[in-house]
Amino acid sequence: MESSDTTPVPVVEVTTDTGRPRRFIFVLLDQFTMLCFACAIEPLRIANRMSGKQLYSWLTAGEGGERVACSNGVEFMLDMDLDEVSREDTVMVCGGIDVQSATTKRLLNWIRREARRGATMGGLCTASYTLAKAGLLDGKRATIHWENQDSFSEEFEDVTLTKSVFVMDGNRFTTAGGTASIDLMLKIIADDHGEELAGAVADQLIYSSIRTDQDTQRLSIPTRIGVRHPKLSQVIQMMEQNLEEPISPSILATEVALSTRQLERLFRRYLNRSPKRYYMELRLQKARNLLMQTDMSVINVALACGFTSPSHFSKCYRAHYQTTPYRERGAQAARLSI
Repeated sequence: MESSDTTPVPVVEVTTDTGRPRRFIFVLLDQFTMLCFACAIEPLRIANRMSGKQLYSWLTAGEGGERVACSNGVEFMLDMDLDEVSREDTVMVCGGIDVQSATTKRLLNWIRREARRGATMGGLCTASYTLAKAGLLDGKRATIHWENQDSFSEEFEDVTLTKSVFVMDGNRFTTAGGTASIDLMLKIIADDHGEELAGAVADQLIYSSIRTDQDTQRLSIPTRIGVRHPKLSQVIQMMEQNLEEPISPSILATEVALSTRQLERLFRRYLNRSPKRYYMELRLQKARNLLMQTDMSVINVALACGFTSPSHFSKCYRAHYQTTPYRERGAQAARLSI
């Protein structure tokens, strides 16, 4: 897996080399996301190239030890099965689509065993779920892709879930997916061999804005909705933070020093819908995530999204998605069985 690139490059002087490369074991789950894997492995390759030394090495692993397909259909040949690794290794589990099905009993047992033996464990993208399922994140801070946050927080109450692009808590690492892997690896390189090398790697990647664990993964509300209005943003933030127990439009308006009518006009002007309708869409979006990503009952999903009546929930869901929550759950199960 090591690069054979011999192109001359500026060499960054590294004085922290121990003589033995730090080895990463990338565990590729079925339907893993290629981007999160590539963004994790490339900084290691470039660090070797920029330092002129083999600071890092890596292997790919997975169940069966032969090949695995990522979510875009590309297949990878694996270096090894779920074999025993050294306690000095850093294991990075790479997740993607339908991580629940990819998180098998054998995988969980292997992760728990290697963690007990002292290996550092990381979860890239949705693989934070895998680490949490194995019990490795109990009592720790973690993150996961924003699309999976609702289901994760419902299932793993002992994990302190954040919205950061990555989290390092002791010898447990998690990322939000996508390019967040770059930020995590640059942090690791900086900790191992200094900021100069990490900066040189970022330059090679044309990565001009390195994020820290204090940066959040989603765009700001004004950027996301394409509107820069402070009071509108404030109201939407309150809505997003109170989906289980919705706040009435009149209280929302009072919180930002507006009348209910002014708030109504604000939403109509910028979002072409009423505050009530916008709030309902947020709650239904969360409900759909829970239906697709968890085995919570439809009734519990309804309660988690602020619906006190299952029949009202079903009616609203059907009006928005043209199907019922029960059919949505059944269709998802059918897709996964293919």
